[in-house]
Amino acid sequence: MTEVRFYHLTKISLESALPKLLERTLDAGVRAVIVASSEERVRSLDDLLWTYDPASWLPHGTSEDGSATEHPICITNKEENPNNSTYLFLVDGARVAGIEVYDRVFELFDGRDDEAVVEARHRWVKYKEQKGIKLAYWQEDENGKWTKTQLFFHS
Repeated sequence: MTEVRFYHLTKISLESALPKLLERTLDAGVRAVIVASSEERVRSLDDLLWTYDPASWLPHGTSEDGSATEHPICITNKEENPNNSTYLFLVDGARVAGIEVYDRVFELFDGRDDEAVVEARHRWVKYKEQKGIKLAYWQEDENGKWTKTQLFFHS
């Protein structure tokens, strides 16, 4: 069963949240693919993962770098899984058909953007209609910690 986790970013940016989630992914021994909305965003996320913390390193590449199968984290703007990942990260409203091939899908969206929130609600409803999908909703609490709840997306 695929678990889709919605991460409602209200206090921190995607650029702060994504590297930490990817660190946990690698710590769990899991591969990840990040699907972004454009080639420009792929380059931006590639740069981010090289520079977000001088004391840390997230081994990654883009689908254009070649040898994508070697990258534990691969960033793309296409509907592809070039490194045979079991975790999928969707950012900036990117969409992928056939998410059931992944163990876990991370939907990260900006809670300060009304349009992004509406789109996330629509995606929640769409996923809820699919068989074999388990949904989880995570929101930042007042201390910046992630709290799992179902309140926001009840339908």
